[in-house]
Amino acid sequence: MATPKYQRIAAALRNAIRAGTYGPGDRLPGENDLMAQHEVARMTARQALGVLTAEGLAESRKGAGVFVRAHPEPILRRATARLARQVWGSGESVWSADFDGRMMTVDRFSVSEAPAPPDVAGLLSLAPGDPACVRRRRYLVGGVPVMSAVSYLPAALVAGSPITNEDTGPGGTYARLADLGHAPVHARETVRADTATPDARDLGLGAVVVLIRRVAITATDRVVEVTDMVLDAGAYVLEYEVPM
Repeated sequence: MATPKYQRIAAALRNAIRAGTYGPGDRLPGENDLMAQHEVARMTARQALGVLTAEGLAESRKGAGVFVRAHPEPILRRATARLARQVWGSGESVWSADFDGRMMTVDRFSVSEAPAPPDVAGLLSLAPGDPACVRRRRYLVGGVPVMSAVSYLPAALVAGSPITNEDTGPGGTYARLADLGHAPVHARETVRADTATPDARDLGLGAVVVLIRRVAITATDRVVEVTDMVLDAGAYVLEYEVPM
């Protein structure tokens, strides 16, 4: 079966991006250009550009065209090392371990008290309607959004602690949980890839994302935090060290 024309056009543009013909931030040929160059209908040209945006290689800017997405150098997320107690126990943020000294900023942050989603409430052993402390933030590296995260903790457990503040202090949330006598001793992460939801795209993340849920557990097997992360798939490399 012959490859559809829009896929052949998309493949040519993809190869040109990978070869450096079009660099980060460069404008790709528009629909009119592709129609003339490949002698195709507008819908075919539009579909070809749509393939690249769906793959996260390009982004559409209203009224300006389609541009090659600018990614920072891939972020190596060492899942095992970043959560080690010597990281947060020494006052370092688990998030900072990902960025190897590069400038990381949080440009959107909120902390509130609200019921957790039913599946999260079940993990936290909360009854329906019980409040959770909800911490939301978006992370940028080099000014480019790379990840959003929302964490849920039992509100009754963290009430009055710095966990309910924007700045939780040295070592972050896990250090403050330790101060409360509920230090996490192990965590479980589940990982899957998906196309970005409209909410993720509103956050500036790519069309393809990695979804990670982390469950932090104490020595008494109590789940004290559930964090849902949305990572730009084009910005991250995930590394897991497994004892053998």
